[in-house]
Amino acid sequence: MSSAPQPGLTVVEPTDPPEQHPVLVVPHPVTFADVPLLCERLRGLYGGGAREVVCDLAAVTRADLAAVEAVARLRLTARRAGRRVRMRNAGAGLVALLELVGLGGE
Repeated sequence: MSSAPQPGLTVVEPTDPPEQHPVLVVPHPVTFADVPLLCERLRGLYGGGAREVVCDLAAVTRADLAAVEAVARLRLTARRAGRRVRMRNAGAGLVALLELVGLGGE
């Protein structure tokens, strides 16, 4: 149970300092031709010292095989570089398609 803060009191919640990871935005529409460029940009971010990159999928409004290819190749690029990639803001359709092809989770 939480109560509203009282006037004059500062509420401090325990949190770790937020880590800032570079963000790679996947465009809409994403095409098969876009995938090599996205992977090149991801490698460039790793080459610049990033240990983890966040791929923002919010613009991908149509779940199709090109979007699945982009996610799969970005994950593979990260694995080959020995780094991490995290996907965020994927729409429900893309999440369902990724689950269907075995790329869900993580």
